[in-house]
Amino acid sequence: MAFARTLLPVVLSLALAGVPASLPNAAGRAAGAAGAADAADAADAATASGAAAVAYDGQVGHETALFSVKATNNAAAQEFTVDGTRLSRVSVWLGSGVARGTVTAQVRRVRTDAASAIASTTLDLAALGGAGAGWVEFPLDAAVTPGTVYYLFLQASTAQSGPIAWYGTVRSVPGSLTAWNYDRAYWGGWHAATSRPAFHVNPTGSERCGETEPCYVPASALAARTSGLLTNRVATEAVLPSFAVGASYVDGSNVLRLPSGRWRYLPDGATTSAVVSAADPGALAQIEESRAWLAAGTVPGATNAQRTASQRALLSMRALLKPNGAFAAAWAPPWEYSWPRDGAFAAVAFAATGHDEEAYRILRYDALTQRADGTWEARTLLDGSGPPDARKWQLDANGWVPWATWQWYRAAPAAGRDDRLRELYPMVRRAADHAARSLGPNGLPPASPDYWELDTTTTNIGTAAPLLAGLNSAADLAARLGRGADAERWGDAARRLSAGIAAAFAPLGYQRTVDGKHGRDSAVAFMAPPFNSAPAGLGEALDSTYRALLLPNGGVSPGNDPSFSWGSYAWTASTSFFALAWAGTGEQAKAGRVLDWVLSRRNGLGELPETVNGAGLPSAVAPLGWTDALVVLTALALEGSARPTPPPAAVHHR
Repeated sequence: MAFARTLLPVVLSLALAGVPASLPNAAGRAAGAAGAADAADAADAATASGAAAVAYDGQVGHETALFSVKATNNAAAQEFTVDGTRLSRVSVWLGSGVARGTVTAQVRRVRTDAASAIASTTLDLAALGGAGAGWVEFPLDAAVTPGTVYYLFLQASTAQSGPIAWYGTVRSVPGSLTAWNYDRAYWGGWHAATSRPAFHVNPTGSERCGETEPCYVPASALAARTSGLLTNRVATEAVLPSFAVGASYVDGSNVLRLPSGRWRYLPDGATTSAVVSAADPGALAQIEESRAWLAAGTVPGATNAQRTASQRALLSMRALLKPNGAFAAAWAPPWEYSWPRDGAFAAVAFAATGHDEEAYRILRYDALTQRADGTWEARTLLDGSGPPDARKWQLDANGWVPWATWQWYRAAPAAGRDDRLRELYPMVRRAADHAARSLGPNGLPPASPDYWELDTTTTNIGTAAPLLAGLNSAADLAARLGRGADAERWGDAARRLSAGIAAAFAPLGYQRTVDGKHGRDSAVAFMAPPFNSAPAGLGEALDSTYRALLLPNGGVSPGNDPSFSWGSYAWTASTSFFALAWAGTGEQAKAGRVLDWVLSRRNGLGELPETVNGAGLPSAVAPLGWTDALVVLTALALEGSARPTPPPAAVHHR
């Protein structure tokens, strides 16, 4: 069969944001079930063109909405010929402003006669995902005659208001056959059009949707910027939402199985992905390697859903980890930087699941990018050369990195562990000394941006709690290496900080700031294991904060500061804080319910998004490495393998 061989660029913004309420003269106002146009226009019946025709490759320009095909007064048709003897499928570029209804494609011998149809397929818009745009494939099965002119007829039916349009081009398409617009109100019936709709006849190979161009993409799918990751462990490439619909990962890998049945992957040594046949040797080698990597560690989870999510999370974190140890928060421009905070959680998750090399690589990167005064930039470029901008540095890194180092040490193989710790120890010392020096007379650190990346006027719990975990971790590491003076110095600082938190934050239920003016904060969870030993009264603070931050979509916002709004968006990391904290404090049922909600918001590829919008859909980016790490750590805790908690100062163990 003949099919188009040159594809034009995708213009999803036009398709999804601009299916027009009214279309130009070449289009109509409303359309109906297949055959409605014929019944209304029986007087216009005609036979197929008798002119000599040559096989035509189709046209695929889809810059604009051309023909309304919505019941009952609109339809469209396109003449085409074939050079084979069998019809298996046709595809059209469809844009729908409505979520429910049906679309029928027929191949007819006579344009105006439904009885002449040799093949017909009706698809449900809701099954396609609702309102959206992109290539829609209609499976058909019919014998055809080479060189004969047939008509691809399209019509839709819906009770909802809004356009359903067949996209195409108003430019000249050399060699194309005639397109026809049925608009009873405007043309009085069928009208030959100079515009040409986008279509394929028997698309194969790269012309199947989901490869060079996207399949029909529900508008809801574009709430997220990215949907998945391809990687060769050196380079990384995001899977865009428009190419994730109908796709799935080959199990245990970052090789993507496309709707066409072919595979997309990032070949070794390449920086851009390739589409290959299923079972391509290079792709198979990557699959085998990633499965072996998973098998070398553990994939945690008390349920199949938890294990499935943990496997995907581990693979995604590995894709975000660069060879030099930089850990990207996610793979989209605003996120393609390495935050010490995100990297710390990833290092702990890697270490806890038996992937020591990856964990240690992150910590070595932290050592290389630490500033001379013992602090870190808020984030760095992935090559480690420095920060991408003047964003203010954040003191909580001085807690997270020593805590991650302690967690790595506790999980690392005993052989050579102390020697490797000694390599990291100068970093720990500088970080802990700066943290200790930062404490004021009240035992608390100064105001500093934390994971919100916003300044506060007084000390916030999102900085104080991580610093407590870091100082206790540093003191214990010092004791294990026989550095008694360091252990005592940091232990004393940890005791002063703990007392300060108890005096200033505990009476407020561990609200965001010590002045009580900035509301609740999901960072209350940082006072629980595996960060800190839970103080008395923390359980009530966790419960009341969770209730205060719970959103209608089932997740939680980072906080409810009256001076700053997170809107209707739930943050999967903040929601996961509570799951991990409850798992660490013995509230397994609560932890399980919250984790179930987080896992229920994975996208079609099984990736965990940064946020969930008010409609309950994944948004921002997916995957987010921080959420991946939190899910892995929570799954470990729920299966009975919770990470240890740094011991309070002055309680050290060999």
